[in-house]
Amino acid sequence: MEFFATCPAGFERLLANELAAQGISGVRPLTGQVSFTGPLDAAYRACLWSRIASRVIAVLGRVGASSSDNLYEEALALPWEDHVSPNVSFAVDASGANDALRDTRFTALRVKDAITDRIYSKRGTRPLADPKNPSIRLVARVSRNHATLGVDMAGSPLFSRGYERTRSKAGLRSDYAAALLALGQWPRNSADELPALLALASNPDPLLIEAALSACTLAPGLLRTQWGFERWPLHNASCWESLVQEARERKEANTSTKLYARSLGKSTLRAKSILRSLGIPIQVTSLSSSSNALPHDVSCLVADLSDIREHETAKESSWLGTLARTARDAKPSVVAVAARNKLPEAFLRSESETTLWGKLGREALAMMAIRPTDDGQTLSTVEIKPGSGITVLVPSSDQFAARLKKVARTRAKWARRTDVSCYRIYDADLPDYAVTIDLFQGCDPATGNPSNERWLQIYEYAPPKGVDKDLARCRLMDVLAIAPRVLEVREEDTFLRIRKHDKGGSQYAAEARDAKSTNRSAKQPPSLPPGAHLIDEGGLVFEVNFSSRLDCGIFLDHRDTRAMLREMAKQTKGSKRFLNLFAYTGTATCYAADGGMRYTTTVDLSRPSLDWARRNMQRNGFTGPSHEYVQANVVSWVREQRRTKNRWDLVFCDVPTFSNSSRMGRRSFDVQRDHAELLIGVSRLLTKDGICVFSCNLRSFKPDTQKLEKAGVQIEDITEQTIPEDFRRNTRVHHAYLVRRTPRDL
Repeated sequence: MEFFATCPAGFERLLANELAAQGISGVRPLTGQVSFTGPLDAAYRACLWSRIASRVIAVLGRVGASSSDNLYEEALALPWEDHVSPNVSFAVDASGANDALRDTRFTALRVKDAITDRIYSKRGTRPLADPKNPSIRLVARVSRNHATLGVDMAGSPLFSRGYERTRSKAGLRSDYAAALLALGQWPRNSADELPALLALASNPDPLLIEAALSACTLAPGLLRTQWGFERWPLHNASCWESLVQEARERKEANTSTKLYARSLGKSTLRAKSILRSLGIPIQVTSLSSSSNALPHDVSCLVADLSDIREHETAKESSWLGTLARTARDAKPSVVAVAARNKLPEAFLRSESETTLWGKLGREALAMMAIRPTDDGQTLSTVEIKPGSGITVLVPSSDQFAARLKKVARTRAKWARRTDVSCYRIYDADLPDYAVTIDLFQGCDPATGNPSNERWLQIYEYAPPKGVDKDLARCRLMDVLAIAPRVLEVREEDTFLRIRKHDKGGSQYAAEARDAKSTNRSAKQPPSLPPGAHLIDEGGLVFEVNFSSRLDCGIFLDHRDTRAMLREMAKQTKGSKRFLNLFAYTGTATCYAADGGMRYTTTVDLSRPSLDWARRNMQRNGFTGPSHEYVQANVVSWVREQRRTKNRWDLVFCDVPTFSNSSRMGRRSFDVQRDHAELLIGVSRLLTKDGICVFSCNLRSFKPDTQKLEKAGVQIEDITEQTIPEDFRRNTRVHHAYLVRRTPRDL
């Protein structure tokens, strides 16, 4: 007979080797499946022993599939009455597609119709179709203009062992875990009498259980209670029972095997109880505590890093660093790793002997077998403190560590002297380490004193196309490993953001689509949203959030600008009205109110930002109807206000470089193109002695002085006065100007 076993793409050769090891002949790996030939017991063996196969299909025939009618007619000719017994329900599963058959549900329907019509013509009764719980499951696999029809011998996926009901959602599926173990040649990878395996994963359970099944030569099929071939007329019950008995006799106690587990996540290790329930007498030792010393008898290290997503660079750095240190200390003969990329090779300083590329969901999955180097120098080491070092990927990262330690000491002295608690420490000082690192010190809102909480905000611009992406990522991972240690901040309190070199719409476009407003009564104290923290700046308390959006809620480079606004507010006479345009979280409004501005208007397109601004004002005691918050397109709003009698003594306008929000109207906002028109409009909203502080962060910005002067607008560059000490390395971090009406134009 002819059979084929299906498997995840990329696992075909592993599955072919597994089937051949069971004495099955005619094994041929194809795409997503392995075909083989032999008597019925060959399929039984595959069902009983395969740890990698998803299903085992007995081929009943190959038919044409150039059209749905062609598929129906040729399927109708097969002797289905020999395979579907009376009073037995069936279902058809279809996979694959071609130009004529694009919908698998329609393909399954046409095959079902052919089977039903064939059996009706032979017996005079129609068989019972039960798509949810059939007695026998038939399959149709379409490829090009042909379809292979057969019987699913397993009935349900072979990777559903049964123990999965007790495990958490995290962790590899059992067939993926088995494939990774096979790649690491477990348990045949060591000639030691006492083979030992160490599993490193967010949830090590599947790896440990599959390793135990292999070590005890326990056929995974023995854990199942139902099979798809049991109601198939061609089923040979005596042959099957003899193979089951043989499998039971081959099971070994194998108590000499040692299994170790180190958890990378917070999942509870359940492998011990699961193995006990399966009657497997292999002990599992947990090494999740940092106080546990690593064993030195590990012959195979298996690591599942597939839980890491593309944006989780900090998590990836931490987990890969743990992998490298574990491999260095445990000294396994082979390391088998499942990851989303090939960075584990860089961390282990060795290229993989074998790499299989597959899919996990819709994302690529690399499964690698790596033999670590024997020189004991898996990674370079950078000394952070005397006697305390950290492993790094790129040897030159020691220069970054030295630079960071130096500037951190200097900046800390300056911060203490000037009473600054949140500041920039590193600003792309080394070209190859083009990141910025900001330190934030928490504050106690009840006392206003500094708290013990500290956070790091790290920004990296995506590297240009000409830069090696893997090298750039390795450098970034070194930054994420070094910075928290040097600055004495917990890894979980270190946050990374990637900025891209494009115009892409500003924060206002994205934030305007955020959640609905959460306005609160002025009398009700504002609650702290999830992920938010409180900091102090200039004697005021502000809310920051490092995980919800690209920017944390306060721009540190405008610290001096905000202080300048407060002093200007103190000197303002008259109605003392303040206007904040493109207000973001309203930090400038708080400073102006603290400087004595009795009436404030805060305008922004984003409702969540306005709610944030309101909370900042409330925390600093500025409440009531004299403080208004307006959600509007600033450009249109300024144009509308020119037709009213509303005028302001002091205006702060910190514009985005670019915004293409649909709420901006027909035209996007570009600061270089549109600033003159905006400033002319803002100047008409000023009182006689009113003044506007205008800023932007477009490095190449040039004010259109000629157009502004012609419109009666004075503009004075004050950028130098507004750049704080901790931003002096990059004085183009923003531009700032004073904007007034010329006397003759008033």
